[in-house]
Amino acid sequence: MASLLNDPTMERLFKGHKDPVTCVHFSPNSKLLASGSVDKSLMIWNLSANGRSLRFVNHQDAVTCVQFCPVGNLVATSSKDRMVRLWKPSIKGESTVFKAHTAAVRSVGFSQDGARLVTASDDKSVKVWSVCRRCFLYSLNQHTNWVRCARFSPDGRLIVSCGDDRTVRLWDTSSKNCINCFSDNCGSATYVDFNSRGTCIASSGADSALKIWDIRTNKLIQHYQVHSGGVNSFSFHPSDNYLISGSSDGTIKILDLLEGRLIYTLHGHKGAVLTVAFSTAGELFASGGVDSQVMLWRTNFDTKSYREVLEQHRQRAVPKPPPHLTDIHPRVPHLHLTHPTDIEVGPGLTDTHSAEPEIVELREASHQDPHQDTDEHHAEDGHARDSSSSVATGTEDEGWTRDESGGEGSQKKRGGDNSRERRDKDFRTRREDDASKRGPEDSETAHPVDMSEVASGHPRVLNSILQHMVKQLGVLTETVSVLEERLSLTENKVQECLAQTQRTGGPPDRPPDNLT
Repeated sequence: MASLLNDPTMERLFKGHKDPVTCVHFSPNSKLLASGSVDKSLMIWNLSANGRSLRFVNHQDAVTCVQFCPVGNLVATSSKDRMVRLWKPSIKGESTVFKAHTAAVRSVGFSQDGARLVTASDDKSVKVWSVCRRCFLYSLNQHTNWVRCARFSPDGRLIVSCGDDRTVRLWDTSSKNCINCFSDNCGSATYVDFNSRGTCIASSGADSALKIWDIRTNKLIQHYQVHSGGVNSFSFHPSDNYLISGSSDGTIKILDLLEGRLIYTLHGHKGAVLTVAFSTAGELFASGGVDSQVMLWRTNFDTKSYREVLEQHRQRAVPKPPPHLTDIHPRVPHLHLTHPTDIEVGPGLTDTHSAEPEIVELREASHQDPHQDTDEHHAEDGHARDSSSSVATGTEDEGWTRDESGGEGSQKKRGGDNSRERRDKDFRTRREDDASKRGPEDSETAHPVDMSEVASGHPRVLNSILQHMVKQLGVLTETVSVLEERLSLTENKVQECLAQTQRTGGPPDRPPDNLT
C-alpha cells in the first residue's frame, strides 16, 4: 500500500462554468486545461499562478467533448448542436465550423499526428475528417444505436467506438471495415479508449463496469466492478500502469493495472463525476462533474518507478509473486467488491487556489448570415465553414440597435417650409437641442472609450457606444435631407431661368432669388 506522502492531492479548484462540466483535456505541454460544459461554453484554463483564462461561447447547445491537438495550436470541441469546432486558443477566439452530423455529436478526437479528426454522433455514425483541408473523408456505419465515443489508436491505423447498442467496435482505417466487435456489455457503453501503447482498449458502461481487452488476442483480460454507479469517463496513465475513472456515484477511482486492484477512492465533487483525464506526462489529472467545478489533482502515486514499488512489496510480511513488468496481470476476468478496503482522500478538500482566475469571454457576433443555407449545404457535402469570433455585443444589444435606428429615423420629420433660411435655422436648432440632451457625459472628448472594457464585453460600455452611433446616424440623415432639399431648390430655379430664356430669347432681367 502506498505511503501517505504518495497519496494524490488536489492542487486547484476552478469555478467558471454555470452548468455541469462534461469534458476536460490537457494541452500537450500541460500548461493549459480545456473544459466543456452544458452551459454551451468552452473554457481554456491557464495553469500558471496568475494566468488569464478564456471562455468561448459560440456553441448553441451543450459541449460534449473537448481535445487538444497533439501537434499545433488547435482545440476541437463537439456539441449537441450537431457542430464540431476547431479553435485557436487565443484572445481572438477564431474557430472553424464543421456541420458534422445530423444529430448531437458526442465525441471528437485527433489522430496522433494531428492530421485527422474522428467524431461520433447520435445519428449512429462515426465520421473521419481531414484537419488541414477542413473536409469530410469517410463514414463508418455499423452501429445500430447512438455512438457515444470514438478514438484513434496511437499509430492511427485503428479506430475504436462504442455506443448504446452495447457494442465496442474496432475499425481498420485503411479498409474502413469493422475488424472486431466486442458485445459482452450488459448495458450502454459510454466511453472507450486505447492505452498509450495501442495494445489494449478499455470501455466503461452504464452497468458500472470497466473492461480491458487485449486486441492482439481479442480477449477480455480485466474486469473491474469498483463503482456503485455508471462509469462516465476514464483515462490511462501514460505509463499504462494506472487508470482513473469517474462515476455517477460521485467518486474517482484509481486502479493499479499491473497488480489488478483498486488503490484509491477520491471524494471531492458534489454529485456525479462526468469526466477525468491525465496530463501528457501523468503528473497531473483533472476531473469535472455536475457541481460545475473543475478540479486539478497532483498524481504523486507515480513518482516512484514500478521496480521500486515491487521491491517494497517483496518486503511485506506475506509476500506475493510480483507481476510481470511488461504485461497486464492478471490475465483473466476478475471482480472487485463494491466496497473494497482502500485509501480515501476524504471530502474535506479545500480550495488551494488563492484567487479565481481572470476570465475573458469571447463569442461570435450574433448575426444572420445571408449565405448560411449555402454554407450548410456545402458543409454537408464535406466542407467546413470558417468564421472569426469577435467580442460579443449580444443578441439583445443588436435588436435594440435595429429598433432604435428605425425609431430615430421615423420620429424626425422635415417641415414643409421651402425657405432655405427657415430650414437652415430649424436644422441648427435641432442640432443644439440634441447636444443639450446628450450632455457632457456623451461627449467623446469628456469620456473616451475604454477598449479594455469593450474587449471584456461590458454591457454598459457597449450600450453607450451603440446609443452614440444611433445619434450620429440621425444627424447624418438630417444633413443629407437638407442637402437634398437645397439641391432640389437650386434645380427648380435653374429650370425657371432656362424657361424664361427660351420665352424672351435672351438672358433674364435679373438673377433668380436664392440661386447659389
